[in-house]
Amino acid sequence: MRWLLVGVAFTFVALLVVAPLAAVFAQAFGHGLAAYWRAVQSADTLGAIELTLLIAVIAVPLNLAFGLAASWLIAKYDFPGRSVLLSLIDLPFSVSPVIAGLLFVLLFGSQGLLGGFVARHGLHVIFALPGMVLATTFVTFPLVAREVLPLMQSLGSEEEEAALTLGASGPRLFFRVTLPKIRWGLVNGVILCNARAMGEFGAVTVVSGLIRGKTITMPLQIEILYNDYDFVGAFAVATLLTLLALVTLAVKRIVEGRQPGAS
Repeated sequence: MRWLLVGVAFTFVALLVVAPLAAVFAQAFGHGLAAYWRAVQSADTLGAIELTLLIAVIAVPLNLAFGLAASWLIAKYDFPGRSVLLSLIDLPFSVSPVIAGLLFVLLFGSQGLLGGFVARHGLHVIFALPGMVLATTFVTFPLVAREVLPLMQSLGSEEEEAALTLGASGPRLFFRVTLPKIRWGLVNGVILCNARAMGEFGAVTVVSGLIRGKTITMPLQIEILYNDYDFVGAFAVATLLTLLALVTLAVKRIVEGRQPGAS
């Protein structure tokens, strides 16, 4: 029975994970290494890579700051609306990314609730970088908080209270007492947040407008190339995201292995 279950598990993983990954790389390199490099080094693809990295560089620190602040507030204080805040943190897990993008269009679009204000001040949110950052930040902001919050709740407040009694300042309390206890959960949350930010498709598609050379990220570039029947280019960009996923998985595994009590 044990070996039967092992065989079923590996067969399932092979069909749903290994086979698609192998197909991506086979299609990307099917016309040779030269064709692969031409596809990766095209101007549109390099622009998509640059924009993807820029969005991640902005969204991940924002989620890091929010995750730390929200986790500290919920774990250390009891206040009215605490349960509401917890529910709102989980909201992006319940809302489709496409619906999230649509909400930002309805909010900041030309006919949206704040569209007039945005237009009067010469701001460009929808179909521009700010809207893409907002959409990405929305769909990824629970990831850091949900990794850090359980750690803060399980560790309690005794050491922080003792440090305050001894005269420790707020920054010293955080960096010398709290941060060392939550650092692995924090790193894990940042890794997951970064991977989701770079791979986000649904919400970014709605708010980007698919303007070539301006608002195209790597996932959107894959769709555009595939629809243009440039299969080598589409799968070449897909291999970059696949490698990112594999590196993220490896780093996550290393971080989990270094946590206290990990086997």
